[in-house]
Amino acid sequence: MRFGLVHRVMTNALAALGVLAVVSTASLPPWTNGLLVVGLATAIAIPEGWQGRPALRHFATLAPLALLLLQGGRLLLGRSPLDVAVEFAALLQIVRLATRRGAAHDQQIIVLALLHFVAGTVLGGSLTYGICFLGFLVVAPGALVLSHLRREVEGNYRQGARDRTGLPVDVPRILRSRRVVGRSFLVTTCLLAVPILVFTTALFVLFPRVGLSLLLLNHPRSGRMIGFSDHVDLGDVGVLRDDPTIALRFEVGNLPEPPPSRLTLRLRGTAFDAYDGRAWARTERDLHPGNLGPDPESMSLLRRPDRAHDAVVSIDLEPIDPPVVFLPPRAVAMRLKPQSQSLLGEPLLVQLGADGEVRYSGSDTRGLRYDVYVAPEREALVEPLSPADRARYLETPPGLPDRVSALAHEWTDALPTADAKARAIEEHLRTAYGYDLKSPSQGQSQPVDHFLFESRRGHCEFFSTAMAMLLRDVGIPSRNVTGFVGGTWNRFGRYYAVREGDAHSWVEAYVDRGGYQGWQTFDPTPASGAQPLEPPDGLYYYARDLVEALSQRWNTYVVGYDLRKQVRLFDDMHRRYESLRARTGLSRGPLARLTRAPVVAGAALALLALAYVAWKRRPLLGARPGARAEPRPPDPRVEGAAALYRSLEVAMVLHGVARPPSTPPLRHAEDLQARHHPLADAVFDLTRVYLTTRFGGEPLTDDGRRRFERRVREIRSHRREVSPHP
Repeated sequence: MRFGLVHRVMTNALAALGVLAVVSTASLPPWTNGLLVVGLATAIAIPEGWQGRPALRHFATLAPLALLLLQGGRLLLGRSPLDVAVEFAALLQIVRLATRRGAAHDQQIIVLALLHFVAGTVLGGSLTYGICFLGFLVVAPGALVLSHLRREVEGNYRQGARDRTGLPVDVPRILRSRRVVGRSFLVTTCLLAVPILVFTTALFVLFPRVGLSLLLLNHPRSGRMIGFSDHVDLGDVGVLRDDPTIALRFEVGNLPEPPPSRLTLRLRGTAFDAYDGRAWARTERDLHPGNLGPDPESMSLLRRPDRAHDAVVSIDLEPIDPPVVFLPPRAVAMRLKPQSQSLLGEPLLVQLGADGEVRYSGSDTRGLRYDVYVAPEREALVEPLSPADRARYLETPPGLPDRVSALAHEWTDALPTADAKARAIEEHLRTAYGYDLKSPSQGQSQPVDHFLFESRRGHCEFFSTAMAMLLRDVGIPSRNVTGFVGGTWNRFGRYYAVREGDAHSWVEAYVDRGGYQGWQTFDPTPASGAQPLEPPDGLYYYARDLVEALSQRWNTYVVGYDLRKQVRLFDDMHRRYESLRARTGLSRGPLARLTRAPVVAGAALALLALAYVAWKRRPLLGARPGARAEPRPPDPRVEGAAALYRSLEVAMVLHGVARPPSTPPLRHAEDLQARHHPLADAVFDLTRVYLTTRFGGEPLTDDGRRRFERRVREIRSHRREVSPHP
């Protein structure tokens, strides 16, 4: 393997890992990420011979200044400072890769890559960052060693140094050499990642976590989920069920084995009370703090949690805008799972709104993790409704055609209770109408009327809106609800993944069921549109589930590792150790004190210290006092060549052309030739014989030795013949 090629590949890998780590963590727009990746690939592909051309030299000088001015202008135009800084750092690395010349620039690339990983840590660190960091640990030792070696070689070359034979240092030949870097070197440097990773992991786990982090500066994902704003227009809904991006994950207990691939669990987000004939809106938007229980992280929605009887649904919510909290049916309380909070941000605040909505605010931009307590079906949940609220849940838009009201009475007049009327409307819509994502009714002046009597096809919001209007026409308070319909099973993470394509709309009606008044859920959408996205089969989706599960575990146990988790980890380890002591009988008797956890930990640290001291002193353990290392036996070939050259030096001294100690033998012979000395050719020939014998490994035969000695005698006699007498 060529030295220069291996060094270039490892430097390129380090730079690419750094750029990918910081770009993936910063959540830049897709087009920006695409341009950065294309630029990175182009910079790496530029041949090394092109990078010394004048055009690239000018580009190396002007490009950083142009980038600074460009990004400064974008910052003044209102772009996010974090995005501008990340883009500038990535583009600066791309410019350096495209214009590098020599080891000095390669070391700048390594420093920039290290700064990129530091920035990735500051931004919070995603799963992609973790993978890039592992690659960095593997590649960095070899890249640093080779970069230092190349810098030393090129530094000597620029200073005009020569090798021990007196010849100039040939840098291109060294870079093409296959003897500098071998498989053993690559394996050894890559294996250095193992102790480094073990040390950093131990430091990460053991170092006290402070709960508040100066390094969490990541910002929420751009864009918003359809249907969770304060306004939903039936004429401009778009395709709802084609986005596979994960919105949240949830876990439920008491699942059968194997768990069902799809689980329908309507997770309620936002409710709307006012419909004007084309769009839904919320008239009550005031928020107020929830009722806190004895646990400051628990919040009462309808009552205090009953941990003995309530079912628990654990939800891991991704960042969304607006920040709505999603709740399953019959939710009575919730408990937050605090995550590391930015020191410079606002504290996390969860508030209750009208229509049973829950929202959160603050700088915890990595979403929300919480447990929801769900009341059992046999429990009666009383939800009083004031006359003013009843009135707004019965309003219908002006201009709604009379045939809509007539249809509502046609379906329900023969039924005695509000619950029966609601079920009848739900059944008629579910069985007599078709599900269609591209409804012909959207864009109509009266979309509900057109849906009920003309197209008879539509997506979930047409079904829920039609049912809400029909219920209000027969005197049943109702509201339109948007949320998620359920999720698909992830076999690796053992949770249900809810995607943005699982967004759904249904109806809540205020009816009497089982002797109590309360809000009940009705879903008139046909089954084809009221279920989670079908989990497809295939290798791609298998790998997708694996990556999503790894990402969830990374965010939970690495990014979200805080003081609470650290204390819980140490408590669990202490509990397991004490249980082991109890089972083995070491918690009683004379060894009870000696086997306590602090004593064992202190003894282990002392043994490690003694082992380290012994390892550092290991060369001295077997040596006798005053003993000296035996000298290495001399090499006869080297000694013989040196003796011959000393005889030549004596002859040159007698001739008055002694070699200075600071001048290499070959350079001295070349100097004699440049001065046209009469003995220059003989001295040069004998010097070449000496160098090839001593350093080139060529053997010197007896005939060669005799010829060398004869020519030395000729040089001495030549001096006596030509030298004038004083």
